[in-house]
Amino acid sequence: VQLQASGGGLVQPGGSLRLSCVASGRIYSSKVMGWFRQAPGKEREFVAAVRWGVGTTYVASSVKGRFTISRDKAENTVYLQMNSLKPEDTAVYSCATANSYSTNRNEYAYWGQGTQVTVSS
Repeated sequence: VQLQASGGGLVQPGGSLRLSCVASGRIYSSKVMGWFRQAPGKEREFVAAVRWGVGTTYVASSVKGRFTISRDKAENTVYLQMNSLKPEDTAVYSCATANSYSTNRNEYAYWGQGTQVTVSS
């Protein structure tokens, strides 16, 4: 599976962005698609994940209520809708796939290239 993330950019605090991650190849129903982010000088951290088959979603507490993850099975795409963005959300956002739900980045085998999100006035 190859993953292609897009949608990043520069946005003012309080603004919104929607990230997309398109997967090439079949995604099995048992798989989990996740978003992680890495800010300069910090470790990569879990943001959100979705079970591909049933659509169950998980969101990190740091972004809960502001970020929403969803998937479009017909388009083989997972989205991350980010609202009420804050400067601390600035990071490179990457999508990845795992065999089961986890917040541990080491459980995710396939990664797309990241997309930069910068929140600044």
